[in-house]
Amino acid sequence: MKIKRFVAKDMRQAMREVREEQGPDAVILSTRRLAEGIEVIAAIDYDEALIREATRHSVMPAQESDAVPAAVIPETAPVEMAPIAAVAAAPRPVAPPVRPLAAVSPAPSAMPPRPYPSRMESQITMPPLVAVDSVAAAQQVNDRTAQDTARLRAELGSMREMLEMQLSSLAWNDMDRRQPQRARVLRELTRLGIEADVARALVAELPDQLSAEQARYLPLGMLSRSLVISGRGLSDAAGVTALVGPTGVGKTTTIAKLAARAVLRHGADQVALISTDHYRIGAAAQLEHYGRLLGVRVYPAHDVASLRKVLGLLQGRQTVLVDTAGVAGNDPRMAQQMDVLAAAGGLRACLVLAANAQSDALEQAIRAYEPLAPQACILTKLDEAPSLGGALSVVIRHRLPLDYTTDGQRVPEDIAEANARTLVCRAAQSLKSNAPDESLMAERFGLAVASA
Repeated sequence: MKIKRFVAKDMRQAMREVREEQGPDAVILSTRRLAEGIEVIAAIDYDEALIREATRHSVMPAQESDAVPAAVIPETAPVEMAPIAAVAAAPRPVAPPVRPLAAVSPAPSAMPPRPYPSRMESQITMPPLVAVDSVAAAQQVNDRTAQDTARLRAELGSMREMLEMQLSSLAWNDMDRRQPQRARVLRELTRLGIEADVARALVAELPDQLSAEQARYLPLGMLSRSLVISGRGLSDAAGVTALVGPTGVGKTTTIAKLAARAVLRHGADQVALISTDHYRIGAAAQLEHYGRLLGVRVYPAHDVASLRKVLGLLQGRQTVLVDTAGVAGNDPRMAQQMDVLAAAGGLRACLVLAANAQSDALEQAIRAYEPLAPQACILTKLDEAPSLGGALSVVIRHRLPLDYTTDGQRVPEDIAEANARTLVCRAAQSLKSNAPDESLMAERFGLAVASA
């Protein structure tokens, strides 16, 4: 192997000299930029294994190799092992991969070709790629961790639910064994459709020693005593009463029934109707139709000023009934309607509830109209309710006095003064179901018994 050093003003000239001197089979060992131009070290008869072996076994320090001047290398003489190791170990720029000189074509321009990326450049450009891969890997780990956490929470929730069911069942079975009469009362109240919290409150009032006969009849009596009746009979329906409530509970029909009873007792000239429902199409027309049939005048009122004016005109009337718009609890018009009724003053608010509605809907309606502080309520559509337990539970829970009950569309026949015993008997007669399942009883009362 023969090594020779070439110095030219640019890379193009240096490559030309290498080709002319050593031929197309020459191998470029290294290149370096000097003050006088470009230095190229080239060799022919290149043996890569020999260079590596010499480099590995050389004991010459790198500092000494740097001190060896390149000019002492003969142009044609073969190089000994030590000079080869010195040249190979010199701290020069990293040479490109070894390839024949024929594969290297000179650049068309006078500018030197762009050298291959050095190790420093690789260190500069690689970290962003590594960082992106690291972020992606971290994101995958986080996703897997979140999935594992969600799965673990679901499993823990399932285990907790299973344990609660087991505990409820054990507690209920223990109560059924120790206090069979109380358990019987709870079954009967559940069969009536009474909510669990109301049933527990009623059973808590039972005496410690309870006989089988008492357990049979006490639930109905306890329900009757728990209902609050206002005692405001049809003959005492005097003053200004505003009927409020959700849509479709029968406020307008109930007003017509009350007005018909008042006309029969006091005369048409002592009864007046006020319509504040200007949202629903045909609401005022329906009330005016009832007014014409009864011979009672209907007054419209759309705001606080008009309502106060109408109430001032009707002072001295025996019975004044105000029909309001039915709005849901989350309707923004609810607050506006409450402001109008509260600002009018002198109104007795009566909440109208449909007995055929679910207990959750009744609960929501009561909470929605709490700012108006209703003084009583009216249960409508008793004839359409498959069970009265939900309506009775809501009324008992909120201690809301009952004024009247309605059970049909006939005016004025299908209205009656509220009676607790009549309502409870009607609730018991409407039942067609058998005793509740033990799993349902354990779910409703087991945890409460265990925590007591």
